[in-house]
Amino acid sequence: MGRGDQEGGRGPELIRLAHPTQYHQREIRVSILQFLTKVHFDYGSRCELPGELARNGVARPLFVTDKGLIAAGVFAMAVEPLGGSGDAPIFDDTPPNPTEDAVEAGYAMYCREHCDGIVAIGGGASLDLAKAIAVMCGDPAPLWEYCNRHAKPRPVAKTPPLIVLPTTSGSGSEVGRSAVIIFRNGIKAGVGCPNVIKAAICDPELTLGLPRYMTAATGMDALTHCVETFCSPTINPPADAIALDGLKRVYANIELVTEDGSNRDGRWHMMMGALEGAICFQKGLGAVHSMSHALGALNHHHGTLNAILLPHVIAYNKEWLADKLPPLRQAMGLADDADLGQVFLDLNRRLGLPPGLRALGVDENIFDAIADASLADNAHKTNPRPLTRQDYLTLLKAAY
Repeated sequence: MGRGDQEGGRGPELIRLAHPTQYHQREIRVSILQFLTKVHFDYGSRCELPGELARNGVARPLFVTDKGLIAAGVFAMAVEPLGGSGDAPIFDDTPPNPTEDAVEAGYAMYCREHCDGIVAIGGGASLDLAKAIAVMCGDPAPLWEYCNRHAKPRPVAKTPPLIVLPTTSGSGSEVGRSAVIIFRNGIKAGVGCPNVIKAAICDPELTLGLPRYMTAATGMDALTHCVETFCSPTINPPADAIALDGLKRVYANIELVTEDGSNRDGRWHMMMGALEGAICFQKGLGAVHSMSHALGALNHHHGTLNAILLPHVIAYNKEWLADKLPPLRQAMGLADDADLGQVFLDLNRRLGLPPGLRALGVDENIFDAIADASLADNAHKTNPRPLTRQDYLTLLKAAY
């Protein structure tokens, strides 16, 4: 199976090169089509939380969130249908990029407080952290043993019920099939856990107060997922259709909601587009994510990295995307000859996102190590253009 963003290895594949007179196009055959986590989606859908807890037999959940959401009142809004969180324990030490240490701290609280389920409320960091905590609750082995970069990943089993409420429109972690964690060995990689979430509750109202910058950065994360999964050479027509629909929604609305966070229709479409981008992770991603995972291990924001890297990767892959570029342009409402690399550069500028890695304080001296880490990342395997270490160095310098 062509698996996606940090999802682990693939099954048997067929790589076909087109006729030499055509663009070189790689195709990877997919043997399994897998959709979908149970999702409640619409304004007010957080009212489904009590019912989902009851259906899953959860009487004392561990809430996983972050201090910013509590301070902003978003956590209180999410748990309002429960009459508040009551005396249930709240783990609010979610770091910007979830770490192995944070997973172990959350697992310790779960055990100490005698919890019987988990509710995650937040962005991708909180949701991924909660997934990894659930994995630990099933069998508390060292988390690295579950990582898809481990030589023989341990199977996930007997996890407690997990219900998630996303508060951003970016990562799509609510339907993503892994938890991306920074491990103590310095590697940022995934823990495959496609069945750990019992229900996702996607209420766009929880995103209305998201600040401008985070709206833009998380929105570009979602847009990148749609573009990069569509460009993956894995053959999966349903996922391709979903990716294009997600791209259409995100591109049409990202500037609207960045300028006016109270735009309810725009927020609805952004949350749907983010969900759709993550459904398509099973196709695999590409060089944007192989580099953003490597750079993200240094605690840079994932969506911001994706936004910076996407224009350069799409331009570098251009000759391998002969049949992919026209549908992308059509979904975005662009001219037939539009330069997508330049379109994404211009979009980043209008959104107020950093122009390059230099603006994030990235040191050029680490590029050799980042190139090596990118080659080892699972997302590297499904970049449409086969890349070498030198290719990654070229891309990193272009994005600097």
